[in-house]
Amino acid sequence: MRVSDFDFELPEALIALRPARPRDAARMLVIGPDQNALADETVRDLPGHLRQGDILVFNDTKVIPARLFGTRRRGDAEARIEVMLHLRAGPAAWRAFLRPAKKLNPGETIEFAGGLVATVEDKGEGGEAGLRFSLSGAALDAAIAIAGEMPLPPYIARKRATDEADLADYQTLHASEPGAVAAPTAGLHFTPELMAAIEARGVHCVRLTLHVGAGTFLPVTAEDTDAHKMHAEWGEIAPAEAAAIEEARARGGRVVAVGTTALRLLESAADAEGRIHPFRGETDIFITPGYRFRAVDLLMTNFHLPKSTLFMLVSALRSLDEMKRAYAHAVAAQYRFYSYGDATLIYRATP
Repeated sequence: MRVSDFDFELPEALIALRPARPRDAARMLVIGPDQNALADETVRDLPGHLRQGDILVFNDTKVIPARLFGTRRRGDAEARIEVMLHLRAGPAAWRAFLRPAKKLNPGETIEFAGGLVATVEDKGEGGEAGLRFSLSGAALDAAIAIAGEMPLPPYIARKRATDEADLADYQTLHASEPGAVAAPTAGLHFTPELMAAIEARGVHCVRLTLHVGAGTFLPVTAEDTDAHKMHAEWGEIAPAEAAAIEEARARGGRVVAVGTTALRLLESAADAEGRIHPFRGETDIFITPGYRFRAVDLLMTNFHLPKSTLFMLVSALRSLDEMKRAYAHAVAAQYRFYSYGDATLIYRATP
């Protein structure tokens, strides 16, 4: 399909710069289960769409301070370099996006606060590079925590600076496994009160881990979806969680993914019959219209960017025409968009 097919108009004023307070007060557009059925609700209404025996799947990744600013020196000449970590490649190594990348060559170093130093090992396309740091393991993690800052999405960072509120606002209730450079934003809507209401309906909750990479914000530069290459992200579904999902499905429960990251890992771990197996490793699954879903029945997610891989994903869950109509409704009704914005609950289209 042409990438331009996934474009739509979005007023800048609808891009949320702060989350709803409390988190579960955000609005929620329900899409389905019937074709073209839309309902304006709030996140607090989510339990009413769940039934006993369903299983809710959360991503428990935790955002690290992955945006760093350093200095490249060539004799007396200095250049300020922005580094966005996106995929750990070893105890002392990360894949990262550099800006401006043209200011660096392989073998050169970047100096950060606290004495941390990174050497550029290689350079790829789109400003991506391999970095090897002067520290390793837990010592590197501690140094990044000192030198780095919370990596707010570019469409927020362009409009305001990161502040203390973001340290809590940009982590989900379930965040426990450090490694993401972007939040699984559907999870930002959950509060202890909402979780209690969900559990009171007899809904089981499990966690998986997918460390969201900065590639989630990269524009799709190809003209056709077949030519786009997804960046890999590391994920894990533990045996106990895979078994719990399978037990719920065997009893007739539906699998409800909280966020596209949870959905992508579930689909990566599913076999041809839809059975979920334990998973540990990288996934670069790219879901576009025509994909046959094997594992997920409902998806709760935020509103996504025009021409993004995530808008393509939700268009596969229903149809491109339906999602364009739903997004047009959301714009007209002044829903708040993107990471700190409102939510959608999407029922998978029935065959």
